[in-house]
Amino acid sequence: MYKIAVLGDYDSIYGFKALGLSVFPASDYATGERILKNLVENDYAVIYITESLASGMKKIIDKYKEALTPAIILIPGVSGNTGEGVNGVKGSVEQAVGSDILFSQS
Repeated sequence: MYKIAVLGDYDSIYGFKALGLSVFPASDYATGERILKNLVENDYAVIYITESLASGMKKIIDKYKEALTPAIILIPGVSGNTGEGVNGVKGSVEQAVGSDILFSQS
């Protein structure tokens, strides 16, 4: 059975535990990479990662981008939104439908 995890700094992710998600605090990039590898090996199908942590883990996240699982989704943390998560979703939609659906021609 597949599971859902949230990875990032403790203050940003602890609330997800109340929703029944598995939370994995990581205070640095090396710890984040180690935990991410472990989550992939243990059948986590969806992994939410805070944008600030993901910024230092691009290489390993890119490694899993083309795989069916896990789906790695960037979320804002307590430090704010960098826009990286929205850009990732936008890129996925563009790839799926063949155009930028948010671009508006006036």
